[in-house]
Amino acid sequence: MPDSIAKALEQALVGSCRFGQILIQRTAPGGFALSHRDDEGRGDLRVFTDPEDAREIVRYDDSGNYRPLKTAPNLRHGWRLEIVDLGGLRRALDYFYPGRLAVFGAWKENRLTTTPLRATLDRQSGMYRVAAKISDEQISDVVANFCRSDGGCLRTILWKRDTSGAVGLTKLPPEKFDPAHDQTGGGEQTIPLLCQEACNLLVAECRKVVKMEGASPSAPE
Repeated sequence: MPDSIAKALEQALVGSCRFGQILIQRTAPGGFALSHRDDEGRGDLRVFTDPEDAREIVRYDDSGNYRPLKTAPNLRHGWRLEIVDLGGLRRALDYFYPGRLAVFGAWKENRLTTTPLRATLDRQSGMYRVAAKISDEQISDVVANFCRSDGGCLRTILWKRDTSGAVGLTKLPPEKFDPAHDQTGGGEQTIPLLCQEACNLLVAECRKVVKMEGASPSAPE
């Protein structure tokens, strides 16, 4: 386990802590119990004991719908995952929120590099190349809808719109860019789900908007 991730986890795990929609509680001796934050105190949860079980827990929401975006605020309820050590905890959390622990560890050590949205769009090829033609106004609309914490994504945005440093996402509240803010709306101290670069799903949304607006009718499909 990379030292930066282990150190960041140890510092955050005082008593119990929250990571996205997950409640993490210490158990004796040296173990951990994970559950949905909304399920704290419930005694009727289905118990799992293998970190690999997290892969199945995150697959579908409460209605049985597939979850393509693991940081969407639709983690299913009704489970408790019991982990024996810190290594197992790290594996399970990587299944719940892929890559977010590594990003958090790098951020804690001031080593995290962010990529502006336009740089991400400009490097696209093939059918996604047209996404780079999106306007600043369209970016504001797309990001406000797709990345909003209420129903969109629980990540805290660290990237800017372009290399000028402009945030350019005025339709989102300032809290969306604040790592100290609990994006679930619970108002509790959390390990933030940090977003250092636009994800592939956001790139796809940008492409969809450009194609719908007919901004580049000759662009490759």
